[in-house]
Amino acid sequence: MYLKSLEINGFKSFAKKGFLEFKTPITSIVGPNGSGKSNVAEAFRFVLGEQSIKSMRGKRGEDLIFNGSNEVPKMSRASVKVVFDNSTRFLDIDFDDVEIQRVVHRDGSNEYHINGTLVRLKDITELLAKANIGSTGHHIISQGEADRILSANPKDRKSMIEDALGLRVYQYKITESEKKQKKTSENIREVELLRKEIAPHLRFLQKQVEKIEKARELRDELKEMYQEYLKRESVYLEYEEKNIGEKKHIPVERLKVLDAELVQATSQLEESVGGDEKSAELLSLERELRDARTEKDTLLRELGRIEGEISSQERGLVRQKEHFADGKPIPFSELQQFSEKIRQQIDTVESTDDMSIIKQVLKMVRDNFSNFVRNFQDAEEDSLVKEIEDEIKELQTKKHTLELSRGSLIEKEISLNGRYDVLQQEIEKEKDSSREAETSVFRIRAERNEVLSVLSQLQYRETVFLKDKDAFSEELKEGGVLIGLEITSFKEYVILGDTGEQITNEILLSEEREKQEERRRKIEKSKIRLEDMGGGSSDEVMKEFQDVTEREAYLLRELEDLKNTEESLSDLISDLIIQLDTEFKAGISKINKEFQNYFSLMFGGGTASLSVVRAVKRRRSDLGGLDEGSVLDMEEEEGEDGIEITVSLPRKKVKSLMILSGGERALTSIALLFAMSQVTPPPFIILDETDAALDEANSRKYGDMIENLSAHSQLILITHNRETMSRAGILYGVTMGSGGISKLLSVELDEAVVVAK
Repeated sequence: MYLKSLEINGFKSFAKKGFLEFKTPITSIVGPNGSGKSNVAEAFRFVLGEQSIKSMRGKRGEDLIFNGSNEVPKMSRASVKVVFDNSTRFLDIDFDDVEIQRVVHRDGSNEYHINGTLVRLKDITELLAKANIGSTGHHIISQGEADRILSANPKDRKSMIEDALGLRVYQYKITESEKKQKKTSENIREVELLRKEIAPHLRFLQKQVEKIEKARELRDELKEMYQEYLKRESVYLEYEEKNIGEKKHIPVERLKVLDAELVQATSQLEESVGGDEKSAELLSLERELRDARTEKDTLLRELGRIEGEISSQERGLVRQKEHFADGKPIPFSELQQFSEKIRQQIDTVESTDDMSIIKQVLKMVRDNFSNFVRNFQDAEEDSLVKEIEDEIKELQTKKHTLELSRGSLIEKEISLNGRYDVLQQEIEKEKDSSREAETSVFRIRAERNEVLSVLSQLQYRETVFLKDKDAFSEELKEGGVLIGLEITSFKEYVILGDTGEQITNEILLSEEREKQEERRRKIEKSKIRLEDMGGGSSDEVMKEFQDVTEREAYLLRELEDLKNTEESLSDLISDLIIQLDTEFKAGISKINKEFQNYFSLMFGGGTASLSVVRAVKRRRSDLGGLDEGSVLDMEEEEGEDGIEITVSLPRKKVKSLMILSGGERALTSIALLFAMSQVTPPPFIILDETDAALDEANSRKYGDMIENLSAHSQLILITHNRETMSRAGILYGVTMGSGGISKLLSVELDEAVVVAK
């Protein structure tokens, strides 16, 4: 026996706690009409999770709570507690005794407990469904509901029989699977919407990443060009610095010696000549020539410096002009103002249908775009370009002035040299005692001029070297900004020839400087392209692209999982439907066998059976439209499966349920209910005055069937029938006093019989 006890407190007429213990297979509950004995059956419905207040003869939740009387005030809550013996684990919970309690409050709120733990209604429903127990169904038949299975339509009758066969768990699984499938479909739509939302941003980031990748490739190419250029330039500068130093050392030392000899020879000449005018003139010319050459050398160095500045400014000018090759760049603030202006013009026509106004605004938008593009397309170059050009012009003016001064000095030097040569010839003609000193001065003077000429060439070469060295340092700084510290590895860079062999420094130095200048121009162009592409830091863009890509990959995996889940749920639902149909048909076959046995027993013969039918729905179709004279036709559509009951009474030609008498319907419904209970016996069955319409002879048959049925299920019988009472082991009497409160009395009939004897 599974059912141990039932405790009622505050439920309907049970104002005081009532306790029913079920120790025998059959328990009867008796009492006069209106005493509240049917409230016991409704208490079972209540505690097992019934949600229809109407089926418990109420309208609101508070109707189930004792409403008070003259003797006892109304109660604030009602509770019902049922205890099951779970030693066989027919309930899927690891307790020997399972206590289920439901409490309802005046505000309509409900509480559910399992062994004192607060749970959900869903938890109780799932627990009981696996044991073929429910708040409604074939095992709780209240007064007046015995005939319900006969009166129900085929579809509802099928549902009742599924409950009786214990197939509710399949229905529950199908319903839950359909809910999950619907939720999964909603999740699929949400994931697809999320993918659509991030798709434009992902495409934008993809373009940015492609741009970054191109910038990286260009940076790698620039690094390669820089390393070769810097390697070649460093070799050239090292050689040039060393070569100039070596070549300059001997002339400088020789010039020092000649200057000393010239001072000594001049002193001797002055002593020998005395106040000779030609000698004095010669010495004066000597000083003027020396001053002229010194000034010329100073101008030459200044010219070299200015030429270096002009070359540097011209490189900067080329870079700026290439920046402006496609027109003037557009400041973001001006672009934002232009966008706001266009938006305002468009907003003015959003709420109008006047085509003339729309065309006028479109013309204004087109003109604004044309003017905006023209303004930046025909714009003059940036003020920085003008500034550089002005500086170049100023330097070129200075260069021109210096070149004029240098030309004047050259002419002066030529004039002085001519006068010097004439005076020298005149002095040579004089064969006096100063001849030897003058010859020495002339020799020293001539050699000194040669040495100064060599030094002048070396100084010009040194000026060019210093300019190239400054340009090298500048390129190294700019390259470090774009390439990073890797640019310093140019010293270890190995330059290879066409056949893969390493090129020596001698071969590098033999190359013409024009080729190195061409490499520098290529580097300048690459630098400009890299700066235009945004050669700065790209870590944030790459990180965001990686995050968005991972998000997209996650959503794609999630979408695949959801689709697989949706497909699995569809397969599961199909399998459950097939299994439900299979077990349902097998159950119908078993019920038919038992139904026939009970029907023959009740009626002394005859036949009774259940059959599965497909309901047919009909709808009207108008073949001729809605005009007068149109023809209406009936179209048939297949509906859902249902159950039909066919009976044949002995000695009567009665086969339709509609023409059965009240007693015959009662016997038929009882036979069917007992047959359903025999196929999948529930732990207990509650019968509320289902025997009310039976006569004495049929009551005995009813009693015999009850005893047979009690071998499989506990029976709680609410009855007035003496024959039915006699089959019970415990008899509970329900009485009601003047206060409207139901009270319980119990008698164990077996002990009473012993006492009576």
